[in-house]
Amino acid sequence: MQLIRGLHNANRVLQGCALTIGNFDGVHLGHQAVLRHLRQKADELNLPMAVLLFESQPREYFMGKNAPARLMRLRDKIYYLEKAKVDVVIVAKFDRTFAEQPADVFIEQTLVNHLHVKFLSIGDDFKFGSKRQGNFAMLQAAGKRFGFIVEDNRSFCLDEQRISSTAIREALANDDLQLAENLLGKPYRIFGRVIHGNKLGRTIGFPTANIRLHRQVNPIKGVYAVKVRLKSGEIFNGVANMGKRPTINGLMQLLEVHLFDFSQNIYGQIVEVEFCHKIRNEIKFPSFDDLKVQIEKDVETAKAFF
Repeated sequence: MQLIRGLHNANRVLQGCALTIGNFDGVHLGHQAVLRHLRQKADELNLPMAVLLFESQPREYFMGKNAPARLMRLRDKIYYLEKAKVDVVIVAKFDRTFAEQPADVFIEQTLVNHLHVKFLSIGDDFKFGSKRQGNFAMLQAAGKRFGFIVEDNRSFCLDEQRISSTAIREALANDDLQLAENLLGKPYRIFGRVIHGNKLGRTIGFPTANIRLHRQVNPIKGVYAVKVRLKSGEIFNGVANMGKRPTINGLMQLLEVHLFDFSQNIYGQIVEVEFCHKIRNEIKFPSFDDLKVQIEKDVETAKAFF
């Protein structure tokens, strides 16, 4: 799979493509169905299959810290898009210039001149361009003018529930990890690099792997039973805290994972953390000793779960 950063670089690579556009946050079952169909159409038309993503995501640009929580970072999306057999991922910068671009300019410059689109799969509720003036009907008319096909990639449902990133965020916020897994088509996971922390955990017998999250808002908070996959492929059970660690007056969101029966050095490794069971919410304890007692209970709960 080829990753292209910046629309201005796309026309050096693409001389035609079967394209879809979106955030693809979570690469959930609905996304997977769209991608399977697009793969089929791309093969029929003998075109590369391309996905256009935006960074920041549009709602992050417009809403800042009030934006919905991300299910995935860009790197994780790219991992799953590659597994879905996407040929090319184009990452466009979503900034003020892009946001204020008229809809007809987006069509002619981005879709036609930069991406050379021949087949476009898009939701019939897709809005684009300045003040969201562009819509599905406008794309269909442009397709007739510029010679590309536009197809509605309709919504997909599970037990009459529309599969969407919003529904998955709501499931996670309600601690319904099973529903989130059903909608995602996989357990909810976070990938991240293990960094050096303050090493307080080891002073009370619970050393942790600390993972910086690099996102504005996280979809989950609290203490969880987790499975962690290392670079080697080994999987370890553990207990994780997602939050700001109020007992030690932490300021930034951090994922801390204590692995059971583990003694390896994994600093710098990218690990995969799978959230299996919510144990409790994060709270501030009166003392560090009280926190230690609670962690002991959390470990017992997690081990009992596994």
